Amino acid sequence: MRAITMIVMTENNMLGNYLRARRELVQPDSVGLAAGGVRRVAGLRREEVAMLAGISSDYYLRLEQGRDRNPSIQVLEALARVLCLDQAATDYLLGLGAPRPRHRRHRPRRETVPASIRQLLDVLGLPAFVEGRYFDVLAANSLAGALSPNLHEGQNRLCAVFLDPAEQALYPDWNQATARVVAGFRESVGTDTEDPRFVQLVGELSLSSERFRQLWARHDVQIREGMPARIRHPQVGDLTLSREKLAIGGTEGQLLVVYHAQPGTSSAEKLGLLASLASPAATVAGDGIPGHPTWRLPDPGRSARSGPP
Repeated sequence: MRAITMIVMTENNMLGNYLRARRELVQPDSVGLAAGGVRRVAGLRREEVAMLAGISSDYYLRLEQGRDRNPSIQVLEALARVLCLDQAATDYLLGLGAPRPRHRRHRPRRETVPASIRQLLDVLGLPAFVEGRYFDVLAANSLAGALSPNLHEGQNRLCAVFLDPAEQALYPDWNQATARVVAGFRESVGTDTEDPRFVQLVGELSLSSERFRQLWARHDVQIREGMPARIRHPQVGDLTLSREKLAIGGTEGQLLVVYHAQPGTSSAEKLGLLASLASPAATVAGDGIPGHPTWRLPDPGRSARSGPP
């Protein structure tokens, strides 16, 4: 409970926390400053950021301390340039500086998957699932479950990748994968950090995962978009798949995530094998999968780890 309370208190000064975290990641020589001498802080000093952005040191200090939370767009854009932010991070910074409603409702919002999308999952013929704004798996087909037992309705992708060793073993590039998923989560949530679902999820992960705490403190932001994914599957070996993320119209931040392989590749053959395993009541002996015992698809109602309520 103490850690969750600290999360809420920290997020009350999101603009200042973000500026501080990004300032500490910028090397002086990358912005034309001499790096010589003893530096007692990581990255840039506050006065250096202020000088390069063309604002006073006192004003910048007020921004970091949360005493001024609504700077002009011109100031924010100048700070984005000094802090070497890309477009996604700049947009996030502009959002942090925008005025926020004085009274906000904190009633949990139920995420409902359109019936047509559920039907599409059943006939798609590729591993696919629906991802909510808090990275909950809202719906998934059997092919997605064949790819990872955590890709079924009710699971949370963040909890799986940070807290489930079996899920971690699927990713040979786990460090990069976790960095991307946290940056995408921060972009997805944006400034809506008083939502109970956000508080519960970040609190749980902060208590349970040192890696998550490190990444969350960096304040990285990345647009949720498709990219190649390397998966080390325990039954069929290594696959290189394309992972597409498609926005679902009429929903608030839901994405349809689809995995596919380049035709004619070994990954396509292995994906086809997983499709055969995902057929109803499939039970496949080790024949044709050297070194692996008989494997059964997971019960859709169970998983290696239960997701959060």
